Amino acid sequence: MKEIIKVQGMSCNHCVNAIEGSVGKLAGVSSVKVNLSKGEVAVEFDESQTKLAQIKETIEDQGYDLA
Repeated sequence: MKEIIKVQGMSCNHCVNAIEGSVGKLAGVSSVKVNLSKGEVAVEFDESQTKLAQIKETIEDQGYDLA
């Protein structure tokens, strides 16, 4: 499954590394790509292993707000 998540508060490479690193460690996540200019995180994952809610919670745990 592929989802685009709108995220507020991302502004630099630290933000990219924090989100891509933490979400990328979740079971079933095959791809995470942050687009700073659009304020989006594109995630490809296996829904049988990780739910979208878990991915969103992981982003929020890094200190970012979902739009």
